[in-house]
Order: sequence, then C-alpha cells, then structure tokens
Amino acid sequence: MTRSSGGLAIELVIPVYNEEASLEASVRDVVAYLDDAFQVPWRVTIADNASTDGTREIGEELAAELERVSYRRLETKGRGYALRTTWSESEAEVLAYLDVDLSTDLAALPPLLAPLLSGHSDLSIGTRLRRDSRVVRGPKREFISRTYNAMLHGALGVRFSDAQCGFKAIRADAAKALLPHVEDNAWFFDTELLVLAERAGLRIHEIPVDWTDDPTSSVNIKQTALDDMRGIVRVVGSLARGKVPLPAIYAELGRRPLLPSLPPSFFGQVLRFGAVGVLSTVAFALLYLLIQPMAGAQAANFAALLITAVLNTAANRRFTFGIRGPEHYGLQQFQGLIVFGLAWALTSSSLLGLHAVIGQPGATAELVTLTAANIVATILRFALLKAWVFRTRTTVARGPDDTVSVASRASAA
Repeated sequence: MTRSSGGLAIELVIPVYNEEASLEASVRDVVAYLDDAFQVPWRVTIADNASTDGTREIGEELAAELERVSYRRLETKGRGYALRTTWSESEAEVLAYLDVDLSTDLAALPPLLAPLLSGHSDLSIGTRLRRDSRVVRGPKREFISRTYNAMLHGALGVRFSDAQCGFKAIRADAAKALLPHVEDNAWFFDTELLVLAERAGLRIHEIPVDWTDDPTSSVNIKQTALDDMRGIVRVVGSLARGKVPLPAIYAELGRRPLLPSLPPSFFGQVLRFGAVGVLSTVAFALLYLLIQPMAGAQAANFAALLITAVLNTAANRRFTFGIRGPEHYGLQQFQGLIVFGLAWALTSSSLLGLHAVIGQPGATAELVTLTAANIVATILRFALLKAWVFRTRTTVARGPDDTVSVASRASAA
C-alpha cells in the first residue's frame, strides 16, 4: 500500500497489560507484516497499562532493537486510557489499534486502513458478526457478543455491527474532535467512540475479519459486560440531556445530523406495530426460556422484558413511527423504559397471581400467563408510544420574510 504525501501515515497501538508471554512474538509478527504490506511511513507503539510482570523490559528491548517500534509506559490501567493518551499525542494521519493476542488475521490491515488513508472514511472497524466473517470461538462468547450488540442497537439506534472487536482505526482529525467527549477509559471506550462518531455523521467503514478466540485471554467477561451495560445507560443519559455537544462536533467536522422523516399513516402504524410486537413476543419467549433455568421466573421475566423493550422501542421508532436520526433518541429510549416499567409491573403481577393460585406452576404455565399479560401490555404500549413517546407535535416556524409556516413532526417531549 503506497501513498504520495510525506509525514507519519499510520500509528498502530498495541495496548498491553502483563503480556510478557506473547508480546515479543506478536510485535515481531506485526512489524514483519507492516514492512511487507505498507510503503507508507508507519510506527508501532506498545502502550503498557502499568504491567507488573516482565512486559516493560520486553517492550523497552523491542523499542531499542526495532527502528519503527516505540514503547510507552502508562501508570494507569485501561485500554481506553492507553488509546486516548497515545492517539491524542500522535502526529500520524491515521490512528489504529489491535489486540496483542492477534486474534484478528493481519491480512485485514490493508482493507482496514485503506479507506482512511484515501480520505473515503473517517473510522474503520473489523466485524466478527457479518456472514462473510470467519470466526472461531465458543458459543458462550458468541452469545454474549451478539446479545450485547443487539442491546446496543436497540438502546442507541446504532448501525455498526460489532462494537468490541479489537481491530479499529480512525483518522486523526476525527479523533481530535471526538476523544475529548469520550468518558470511558476501559473496554467501553470503543463503543462510546463509535456511538459519538455515528451521531456526528462520520462515515464508518466495516470489514469482515478472520478471528480466532484466544483461550488464554484474561478478560473478565462478566465484569466487562456489567461495565458495558452501565456505559450504555450513561451514554443514553448524556445524549438525552444534551451533554455531548453534537452541534459543535458537526461544525468542526463539517457534518450534519440526519433529517427526520414523516411517520406512516395511523393504519400503517398499527400494522407495523403489530409486526414488531409479534417479533418481540417471540424474542421474549425465547429469552425467558433461556434465562429461567439459570435465574428463576421473576429475574428471567425482568431480563427478557428489558432486552425486548429496548429493541422494541428502537424498532418502533424507526419502522412504526418513521423517526430517523439522533434527535431525542436518548430521551425516547428513557421514556420507553418508563413504558417498560408499566409493562413489567403488569406482567410481574400476573406471575404473582399465577403462583398464588397454583403454587408451583411449570415453565409452560408461566410462559402462557406472561404471554397473555404481554398482549395487554402491548396494547397499552402502543397507546403510550403514540400519544407520549413518539407523539406528533406541530411547530410554528417564522421565515426570514416574517411569513409563518407550520410543520408537523414526531418528537419527544
């Protein structure tokens, strides 16, 4: 891959913590590949997150031996902190990172970086969730990954498919505008950066990757999942309160938000809401049957209803009520969760009533009862979504010649 202009083109960061066993081999593999595949100036930076083993000594030795390798010692842990610090101080045109275990085949580097070097795209990410991706990993990690990304799509209305693949790149100008507004310093950093980029109208390029799970990974899946859930809630709240200065980012990057579209007719809304409701009910049943043996009836009902509620609100926002773009999205999801609370109270009460009457009902009886309660909750949900969450508001706009025009649009309160 060649490029005519001078200066450092690519800085590839490898964040590490206690990786003495794999660091040297991985860095040498990366350097050998970059040297063969790229004819533009590049640099590999080892960002050490306060390792306590022999990682520091190995990193310093590699930096002393290999001309285009540098070592950076950081006394604060967190992948997000390592990337923020290193990228913020880089003079490279394109900033990238990959995981030290090299789970992603290095052959994906040229298609990852080419759209950014050419100026076609602003961010580029590897995805393990497309049909043409080739992924080797256990069913537990696969389920967690797909569930997390489905929740992310529902809660924040994003379009990118895989938020947590450790294989990403961003143009330096986009990073300069976005990094000051990314709060997370750990694993949610990637997701938050991508959400802000999409809301800022940036073009995100996705490539399918060949990815093999590292069985020796030290990542705490449960803790990471909990932190990610908290991150989603925080970002939804920040967007709802207008804490993120999206207009300023639009202005700095020369982008603009998507324009809202007109909603379908009432009859069309009913049909579309019904279709979404059917899919949500099926999803609820599958999730309940999956979670109930592990967590019990009430916890399974709550978890299944919460997940389907987030996805249902996102689907109805776009498909049923024809609302696109980021405006009011966080607030509408918050209002949708209030509606969820009412639905949960209704279904939970029905479950309590069933147990009071029968005593020890089976999972099938519980499911039938909850499904019936969900039908009632669905009717209530449509009424509240239409009349409150996505209600049509009429606004009066005064033009430059003092003439008055009336526009009708769907928005949140």
